[in-house]
Amino acid sequence: MSWNRFPRHVPVGERVRKATAAAARLGASPGGREPVVIAGKKIAETFWGKAWCNHLEAFSDYSNRLPRGRSYVRNGMVIDLRISKGLVESKVQGSNLYSVKVTIVPLPPARWNDFVRSATEKVTQLIDLLQGRLPSSLLQSITHAKDGLFPAPSEIKLSCSCPDWAGMCKHVAATLYGVGARLDSRPELFFTLRDVDMNDLVAAAGAAATAVPSADTPSTLEGEDLSALFGVEIDPGTPQKPTPDPASTPTVPPKRSRTPKPRPSRKPSTARKAAPKRPNAMSRRGPAKSAKPRPTSRS
Repeated sequence: MSWNRFPRHVPVGERVRKATAAAARLGASPGGREPVVIAGKKIAETFWGKAWCNHLEAFSDYSNRLPRGRSYVRNGMVIDLRISKGLVESKVQGSNLYSVKVTIVPLPPARWNDFVRSATEKVTQLIDLLQGRLPSSLLQSITHAKDGLFPAPSEIKLSCSCPDWAGMCKHVAATLYGVGARLDSRPELFFTLRDVDMNDLVAAAGAAATAVPSADTPSTLEGEDLSALFGVEIDPGTPQKPTPDPASTPTVPPKRSRTPKPRPSRKPSTARKAAPKRPNAMSRRGPAKSAKPRPTSRS
């Protein structure tokens, strides 16, 4: 292709069909593929993804060229993207299928060690670090343009197999946005890309927590301290009395228990109660009627 000619413009529909066919070919290969899929309207939603995109857009060298790749990554043109130590490799569908390679200088050890020391008291769990639930002062140190963890343009080398002479073509721009989208779901890949071990932060925080206490630090923890430390309620319980020494305890003779005398039981009475008299027949019939006198016959 002549360098004096621009590549033929390929409509979006044709690029999508080509991307689908290329994705099917890559999916059948032994290595498979890892496409960049944008679910919503935003390319990145979480702290690490947005911080990556905002950091690159803050540089004037990239701010005018990165937008060229937004439509590509949104339309699914980045059909494969892989992140390893200091390297990003991708396959981007344009008028043809192009290979993109982004090389990033590893984070200098001195800069990483300084960050670990400054973050020792602020990072206690990996989940907080990966989800960006950190103090604002620490987040500012992470995203600092000069002394932060993100690479500067001088630490990034770009290459693409397309005939575009520009240092950052739209395929490279789509790849860089694809990195931000990938960090949304897998933020630990940021530390892989910068060739540092994020467990150094947790190890340093754990070492600081288990450091030897000073002379002013009490050697024991009361129940309230344990409750605050572990976040649980600890029942202090009933204080136990000290066990007396058997040798020093005087022997006291046991008291004699008095056996109560048995109380005499009452004999049942043998006398029978007089049965009630049954009324006689006369009494049942009531009082006898008086006989009427017979009339006497006159002689």
